[in-house]
Amino acid sequence: MPPSEPSTSPVSTSTKPLVAPELLLSLATVPLLVALVGSKVLTEAVQELGLLSEEIFRGDRLPVLNFPKTVQSNPDNSTSV
Repeated sequence: MPPSEPSTSPVSTSTKPLVAPELLLSLATVPLLVALVGSKVLTEAVQELGLLSEEIFRGDRLPVLNFPKTVQSNPDNSTSV
């Protein structure tokens, strides 16, 4: 009687992923596009804020302040008792 060997059947090593890569890619596309558009809007807003702050610090839109003229007293001409 020949020695009995266990029957070897070809084992499938390919496992099916739980979620298809195409689905993961399609789900990741929307947040990526939102992030790109959001960063562009944020960049434009920061640039606009920088331009507005330049206008403020340049003084074009600041009101003219009228300071009253002060009389300067000369300490050399003062009379002391």
